[in-house]
Amino acid sequence: MAKCPICEKAGTVEYRPFCSKRCANIDLGRWLKEGYRVETDETPAEDEGGGTGSGSTSQTG
Repeated sequence: MAKCPICEKAGTVEYRPFCSKRCANIDLGRWLKEGYRVETDETPAEDEGGGTGSGSTSQTG
């Protein structure tokens, strides 16, 4: 089994790829605090388009 990406201990099947719930939660916290970034070719202005694209979630009624 691969090493845990947080603490580098042996991972477990239950929390794969992490070794424990603690390490899984640490990773989740990093994602939620935007500690990780997914590289893209878009500029920041394109990312903050104001919801005018097909992903708009406006509701009526």
